[in-house]
Amino acid sequence: MSAPTRSLLFWVLLATAPGPIVAAEFPFPVAEATMQTMPSEQVLDGVIEAVNQSTVSAQTAGRVEDIMVDVNDFVPQGAPIIRLRNIEQRAGLDQAQANLREAQARFFEAQAEYNRIRGVYLKQMVSKAQMDAVTAAFDAAKARLEAAQAGVAQAKESLGYTAINAPYGGIVLQRHVQLGETVQPGKPLMTGFSLDELRAVADVPQRLIVPVRQHKQARVLAQNGRTEIAAEKLTFFPYADPQSNVFKVRVDLPKKTPDLYPGMFVKVAFRVGEDNRLVVPRQALVQRGEVSGVYVIEDTKVSLRQVRPGRTEGAVTEVLAGLEPGEQVALDPIKAGIYLKERQQQTAEK
Repeated sequence: MSAPTRSLLFWVLLATAPGPIVAAEFPFPVAEATMQTMPSEQVLDGVIEAVNQSTVSAQTAGRVEDIMVDVNDFVPQGAPIIRLRNIEQRAGLDQAQANLREAQARFFEAQAEYNRIRGVYLKQMVSKAQMDAVTAAFDAAKARLEAAQAGVAQAKESLGYTAINAPYGGIVLQRHVQLGETVQPGKPLMTGFSLDELRAVADVPQRLIVPVRQHKQARVLAQNGRTEIAAEKLTFFPYADPQSNVFKVRVDLPKKTPDLYPGMFVKVAFRVGEDNRLVVPRQALVQRGEVSGVYVIEDTKVSLRQVRPGRTEGAVTEVLAGLEPGEQVALDPIKAGIYLKERQQQTAEK
């Protein structure tokens, strides 16, 4: 086949090909901006708080003998944080153990006497009154032994209260006692919180509470909206504030969510319905500093156009402004940028 014939056949096939021909003319794939159903959201203010935040209090009396941690220190779960003077508790344990040894000796003595009299009683050589008396003595000895064992357990527990350990891994928020201070049971010692489990708390207006309850979906926007964290669970308070008529909603976040701390201000986007939005494939979006854009194909030309992106849902990104439905965009911004630069250079050389 001659060259003119091949050229004529190419243009005939090109003219009869269905749909746009831009994909064949440019060295990168393209896609069309389309309307798609996406979740409709209402963005509200929220505050981060720790799920585990508590104050450790004294459970026995004593003088503060040692303080192992201070404010802003990280403490692993079970690590010691405060130690109280334990001379009285240790003396109480020694006394309880002595009482236990005496009770055990009395019990063994009563048990031996019970076994001896019972053997004789079975031979009908002693009266029932004697048997009843030795049985009562044996039961009393057994009860005293059990009481002594309980006393030792209680004394050990009281001694254990002099060493205060962290109930969970976290950061010390506040210290309430000083070294050498005498404390009584119930006295607050130290307050801390864990960063492993966090949640956002937001106030939802009465007009939005029904759709928010219905969909039960939310995401937390942090760091000026650049970080999105999907909520794992929503907890609704069953009443509205009588002054402001808002409902408090807790938004549980995934465990060990980074870069968030109790007290931080965030935005919480609650799903309230669905809406048709203009979207493009997320890989079509290009970032130039603070400006977002897409490479748009118009006829046989390529141009970089600034757009205002919205939320990303799966493989598509919402476009709020700068693009119209049906317009085609490059799916490989790097190749599109190289192609545009080469064309500009060719035009300048002419």
